[in-house]
Amino acid sequence: MSTVHQQDIEDRPARLTVGVVGAGRVGPALAASLQLAGHRPVAVSGVSDASRRRAETMLPDVPLVPPAEVLRRSDLVLLTVPDDALPGLVSGLAETGAVRPGQLLVHTSGRYGARVLDPALRAGALPLALHPAMTFTGTPVDVQRLAGCSFGVTAPEELRLAAEALVIEMGGEPEWISEENRPLYHAALALGANHLVTLVAQSLELLRTAGVGAPDRMLGPLLGAALDNALRSGDAALTGPVARGDAGTVAAHVGELRKHAPQAVAGYLAMARATADRALAHGLLKPELAEDLLGVLADGSGATDGTNGTNGTEGNA
Repeated sequence: MSTVHQQDIEDRPARLTVGVVGAGRVGPALAASLQLAGHRPVAVSGVSDASRRRAETMLPDVPLVPPAEVLRRSDLVLLTVPDDALPGLVSGLAETGAVRPGQLLVHTSGRYGARVLDPALRAGALPLALHPAMTFTGTPVDVQRLAGCSFGVTAPEELRLAAEALVIEMGGEPEWISEENRPLYHAALALGANHLVTLVAQSLELLRTAGVGAPDRMLGPLLGAALDNALRSGDAALTGPVARGDAGTVAAHVGELRKHAPQAVAGYLAMARATADRALAHGLLKPELAEDLLGVLADGSGATDGTNGTNGTEGNA
């Protein structure tokens, strides 16, 4: 890997021209937050109509140009494309000579560290991986949400201060992630945030099916309290029929899900098994109650002692 010279950093102007390659939900929000810090967005690229509209809303009067032109105009380039597209984009930009020596090249992928930018580094760019641990809507509210947001930061040691300074200017909190730990770091965030959306959406659908008129109002306080308790206390915050070892209740759940939402059964069983394992390991689930519960979860039939806990009907009904 080429050496990044400290002089390249020190010679940079205090305020930078900023370009965005990939006007998805993330790039325009980061560029807008850098603009609030005094930097100047000068170019953005986007392919779809939605990305172009988003760029026009978040970065008004900033011209839409091809990616190579974004790099030509910018001191700091945000590469905000999907993870799988990033390596090819970096290689293509480096091969076409679009990358300039001394140019700050920042990607926002959670999966990758700085090494994915090696082709650009060999062309003289200064590589930074700055991943905001935040979900984005593609609207101006995202800029506000960056206040206090943690960023997973990976960069050459000599660029560490520059990376942290950019994060702080965007209102975020830098958290250093080693190159080898980036995939694990990203998996942890996906497990907590992306899967949460699926779980909440399924819960909303089931409540509507059960006749609840305002499921969002019902879930809001409950989920807010559960999240707060989990962040404060970890596994000690576990409650509910799995942690209590109520095998009959869990069997009834499975039976009802099979009737009304069979597509939710596999997810329910998987999460219940994981919850049972954690509850056992932390002494919350009594071993003498675990056997029947784990039997229900292993069988997946929604039955205990031949019933599913609802009027004695068969679990597979």
